[in-house]
Amino acid sequence: MKDRDSDFSDFNDFGGFEIKTIGFIGFGLIGGSIAKAIKASRPDVIICAYDYHSNPPSEDLAQAMSDGILNRVTTDLSEGFPECDIIFLCAPVMANISYLGKLKGLVKPSCIITDVGSVKGSIHDAAAELDMEDVFIGGHPMTGSEKTGYRHSYALLLENAYYILTPTGKTPPAKLDALLGLVNEMGSLPIILDPGEHDEITAAISHLPHIIAAQLVNLIRDSENMGDKMKQLAAGGFKDITRIASSSPKMWQNICLTNSGTIKAILDKYIIYLKNVSDALEAMDADYLYSMFDTAGEYRNSIPNRPVGLIQRVFEIFVDIIDEAGAIATIAALLAGNGISIKNIGIIHNREFQEGVLRIEFYDEKSLNEAKELLRKSHYHVYDR
Repeated sequence: MKDRDSDFSDFNDFGGFEIKTIGFIGFGLIGGSIAKAIKASRPDVIICAYDYHSNPPSEDLAQAMSDGILNRVTTDLSEGFPECDIIFLCAPVMANISYLGKLKGLVKPSCIITDVGSVKGSIHDAAAELDMEDVFIGGHPMTGSEKTGYRHSYALLLENAYYILTPTGKTPPAKLDALLGLVNEMGSLPIILDPGEHDEITAAISHLPHIIAAQLVNLIRDSENMGDKMKQLAAGGFKDITRIASSSPKMWQNICLTNSGTIKAILDKYIIYLKNVSDALEAMDADYLYSMFDTAGEYRNSIPNRPVGLIQRVFEIFVDIIDEAGAIATIAALLAGNGISIKNIGIIHNREFQEGVLRIEFYDEKSLNEAKELLRKSHYHVYDR
């Protein structure tokens, strides 16, 4: 794994590679956030998007036009896309592979086509079969949310996020440097990986956790036989640790189908770990159970607390408050009066997994830290996650 951390701030055309027009196929959370980040640093760049919902037209694309993020929307790839210097494929993984084939013969030789999918092997295979390895560079911004759609996109979603690039063996250095420069401009941290290495890593730290969260929620749903009492008590800690189960079903169906072999290998290994726990419970093996939690906690605590990763960090704190009228409003007013925006706020009724009665979520780490300092100065008991 190579970390590319060059300074591209001294020139705008990245060593002669001019970026005047950028195209998007797929314009949801990730596509919209990338476009907003690019527009923030390059307001004069022309951004066009393909509307595959031509009847009726996409409301998201209409909103992006109104916001000034998009300059053009087309329902025909032969209009606008042949002029693009860079094209971002931001649809589900299997759709991206299909669009890669549709762009063959349309784009100019100097164009860069990149994707944002969570699986790289399948689209790299397609690029090789299409003889497009000199045009395609795989991409994967390691950020996201359980929320979907352009309406939830924002430029800072890319800020300080690892952005993996997987060039082919035929990628021209000038094209790789241009894309690295643009990623840096977005505020992301580019890392170059081999496609196979990428898929093994993401299967373990992203794909498997999403499967576990989804099936854990399904288990609780199917086990409910007490008049929704389980659902009621699951509010709070359980809902928080399984929030990624609310991610786009279509996207995760595509990811599972296109990285099935690698996911199955790590899933089979995980099943062995679960069987070991089951055996330990049956044998009342206290040493194994203690070691399981102890080693897991030790390793988790050694993981860098970066603000952005494949599973996006939640910027939240928990605060003890007195059960009286206006208690929440007082805290909200205190934070607002000091310019700190709240993303979400609410009482936690099931606090098995955390201290504090009031949960407050913020948009970024800066707001989180400022809120903690302010509330503690105001004599509130504040707990970190």
